Amino acid sequence: MSEMADEVQRNLIKAIDRDALFLPTLPEVALKIRLAAEDTEISIAALSKVIGSDTALSARLIKVVNSPLLRPNFEVSDVNTAITRLGVIYSCNLAIGLVVEQMFHAKSSVVERKMREIWQQSLQVAGISYALSSRRAHLRPDQATLAGLIHLIGVLPILTYAEDHNELLSDEVSLNHVIEQIHPVIGERLLRSWDFPEPLALVPARFQDFTRVSQRADYIDLVQVATVHLHQGTGHPYSQIELNSLPAFHQLGLNLSGGHLSAEMDEAKLMLY
Repeated sequence: MSEMADEVQRNLIKAIDRDALFLPTLPEVALKIRLAAEDTEISIAALSKVIGSDTALSARLIKVVNSPLLRPNFEVSDVNTAITRLGVIYSCNLAIGLVVEQMFHAKSSVVERKMREIWQQSLQVAGISYALSSRRAHLRPDQATLAGLIHLIGVLPILTYAEDHNELLSDEVSLNHVIEQIHPVIGERLLRSWDFPEPLALVPARFQDFTRVSQRADYIDLVQVATVHLHQGTGHPYSQIELNSLPAFHQLGLNLSGGHLSAEMDEAKLMLY
């Protein structure tokens, strides 16, 4: 690691420890959606009004509902029908994840490109996590999808920091190293500041611990298996990890025999586009 990257990493850690690192606040529409999700009596019409107040979010939700992941029997063209198709709880969690997507924007083309890459990876991991969640009844598909969408959320404040430090922005190797080392702790800090539930708040910090053995299959296991599978056949270090060597793989009760599981995950990683 370069001296500059080492210094940036130290500065970021100090800022985290002092609560001095800028952490974006969750947009108001996401807070309203979360509040709506806590209302067990909320109607589809009422939730439609909350989500419909954000035009970009509404369009994205409808696009996802019409994706191969959810395989609707007919084309969905409005928010009310989308929520009816998904159910209130799934709609709330998916919408919150999509609000996070809208935060992945930048002032510079370099950072914008990096944020797009991170989001595309998050979408793929979300698709695989959704598919795998069906193998464990206690793992909810909506939570699995959200876990995939937010597992790299800690990269966001680092890229925001880089925009104000040209020396880091111009050194892609150092930037990538800083991201790799720091994003897990920032991700957990950020999700906790947004009051995400514990099983999801832990995902960014724990999914890269490939020796981890959960007491019961959880969302970290899903994201971990999805991440390793996503990098198979690439030049990424994760490509050297055998899926069936992961404790998470076995906790989920998975089996690679016949190649059916790999094919299922390959299909799933494209399903949220």
